[in-house]
Amino acid sequence: MTFTIGIDSGSTATKGILLEEGIIRRRFLCPTPFRPADAINEAWETLRAGLETRPFLTLTGYGRQLVDFADKQVTEISCHGQGARLLAPATRTVIDIGGQDSKVIQLDRDGNLCDFLMNDKCAAGTGRFLEVISRTLGASVEQLDVITDGVAPHAITSMCTVFAESEVISLRSAGVPPEAILAGVVNAMARRSANFIGRLSAQGPLLFTGGVSHCAAFARMLESHVGMAVHTHPDAQFAGAIGAALIGQRQRKRG
Repeated sequence: MTFTIGIDSGSTATKGILLEEGIIRRRFLCPTPFRPADAINEAWETLRAGLETRPFLTLTGYGRQLVDFADKQVTEISCHGQGARLLAPATRTVIDIGGQDSKVIQLDRDGNLCDFLMNDKCAAGTGRFLEVISRTLGASVEQLDVITDGVAPHAITSMCTVFAESEVISLRSAGVPPEAILAGVVNAMARRSANFIGRLSAQGPLLFTGGVSHCAAFARMLESHVGMAVHTHPDAQFAGAIGAALIGQRQRKRG
């Protein structure tokens, strides 16, 4: 059997996938450490452990050039689109929100890349933004779904991480319930992402990937703003690594 490994070295998390003929056999996930190459090495050793032959390794993400033992390096845009199609074959648009950036990828009917937009200059609207604001209110991102369930969002005017944090502190001092503030932050992020998606005249089906896709409240609010169904998948955070492994699979078959 043909095994390939895809590793997505992201700014906040390192993801890895062992693929066998299009089937996910192993997953790897850890926070990206101070030295991202350490996580890449750990993912590589963990995913290939016990295999009789060396798998083809494709690297993507911010840290893809930090080690010299990869067989191929590819940009994350190509990987996320292909990974999304494996998870949801009908996908035409991908919205990926990670730790430090967000991107919208448009695909044609055959899954080929048509267009994309990427926001990597500011942390606004990313997982990092959500993490900072949640921590300011004494919560974690993992608690957001429970905390904001059924809560009307309070208006948030700033999407700059620094100014939003100050605004949140002021609202809390004014007696606004923290759950309403958190719901407002998630809603503001979702509205911003919907505007981002709209710039590509995106069409569905739409798949929500990246670490933030685990937040059901965000997906629900995004759906209300974007005007189409927003789908996700249990492996949505691994879309980049899946796509990298798929690219490696095709490369190996071509010989």
